Amino acid sequence: MVLEDESSIRSFIVINLRRAGYEVIEAETGEEALEKLQQNHDIRVALLDIMLPGIDGFEVCRRIRATNAQIGIIMLTARSQEMDKVTGLMTGADDYVTKPFSPAELTARVDALMRGGASEESSGEISQPPFLLNTRNRTLEKNGQRIKLTQVEYSIMRMFMENPGKALSREEILDMVWGRNYFGELKIVDVNIRRLRLKIEDNATNPVYITTVWGYGYKWGF
Repeated sequence: MVLEDESSIRSFIVINLRRAGYEVIEAETGEEALEKLQQNHDIRVALLDIMLPGIDGFEVCRRIRATNAQIGIIMLTARSQEMDKVTGLMTGADDYVTKPFSPAELTARVDALMRGGASEESSGEISQPPFLLNTRNRTLEKNGQRIKLTQVEYSIMRMFMENPGKALSREEILDMVWGRNYFGELKIVDVNIRRLRLKIEDNATNPVYITTVWGYGYKWGF
């Protein structure tokens, strides 16, 4: 689904996504987007413009995440301020694209989220108490309590739990989670890990599960 109030930009996005083989649903306002999401439960990725009349893209993102952790969300913004990027990610988005962007860049971002949400052959569990990751239904439990994760957060958790005690650079994390063809910035790793810590750590300001390796990246281990 593409939520964009400027018809010329929306048409540009829709045409290029259809050329890449995607089925696309369009929305001009936040209210229309939420209505179409209710009507179309098979939408896998939502591209949300931030600056909109009425409900803005941040609020649409928050409302989607209140009920759906699995859909991929990419924020579209004409502004390049760091705060917009961080705000979008902290409200639950998986990625952001700053206008103007190339068709190849946008398609690569959508491809990365579609791959992340694809079903996997693995049907096992990774148990590292107090955490249990089920790789078949893509769920995480802590002390028996389910933790709601976005597909990117799930991919990060799986990467960490498959590499316990290993220091992983931001570049390695970006390659493993978003793919080698990803166009984005390393900042997306930091913000997604910050958001993940809020969900899994007892105290996100003093993390013990996902620790920072200063000047390098992160490590899973406790």
